[in-house]
Amino acid sequence: MVSGVLPIALNNATKVMPALQHLDKEYVGIMHLHKDVSDKDLSKTVEKFIGRIKQKPPVKSAVARRERERTVYSFDVLEKEQRNILIKTRVEAGTYIRVICHQIGSLLGGAHMAELRRTKVGSFSEKQAVKIHDIADAYADCKENKDNSSLEKLVLPIEAAVQHLPKAEIKDSAVFSVLHGSPLYNQAIKKIDRFAKNDLVAIMNQKKLLALGIANADNIKDRGIIFKMDRVIGKN
Repeated sequence: MVSGVLPIALNNATKVMPALQHLDKEYVGIMHLHKDVSDKDLSKTVEKFIGRIKQKPPVKSAVARRERERTVYSFDVLEKEQRNILIKTRVEAGTYIRVICHQIGSLLGGAHMAELRRTKVGSFSEKQAVKIHDIADAYADCKENKDNSSLEKLVLPIEAAVQHLPKAEIKDSAVFSVLHGSPLYNQAIKKIDRFAKNDLVAIMNQKKLLALGIANADNIKDRGIIFKMDRVIGKN
């Protein structure tokens, strides 16, 4: 009973997936309590799981089951119908909602996640989501009619994946070097957003994504290499 927003990259766009892995998530879901609980007790218990929390991934997960810290930015009770609680939460990437439900239940006599829908990943919301069936139909139409227009309406450009990153606009003269993985010096940069050392930065030219770089300095005024290429996206 899990559904919702899932960013999927195609072809060359798979190279930008590291830029999407650490985005905050937003969910709505149903937490089922195992015994009757007053509104007051429920509210007090939920408040304990807002902020920095510790949790261990569930048995069925893709990561090692070691206790780790994650941030819960909000956890709201929207409705309460007997033992079914409609919740809405915004959390740091890597936070397991089913575990939070279990943790809350451990203080209230038991609870589990009955249903969950991811409504947002970073800036990607349900409004941008498309059904896999619609993509399949558009692809079939593209193959049959030799027309990409219906498919292009559903698939976002690769630049949409880096809209949350600081961007470095480079000079035309530096494009060739970047596409061959060379590092960037300050004289090659036309314009840049605020960044900090070790930040992941989108290297752009005329609004086109060329590469992902790692900041090697705290600001553009530093001497030497400003960005090292992490992965080249554009084609030579």
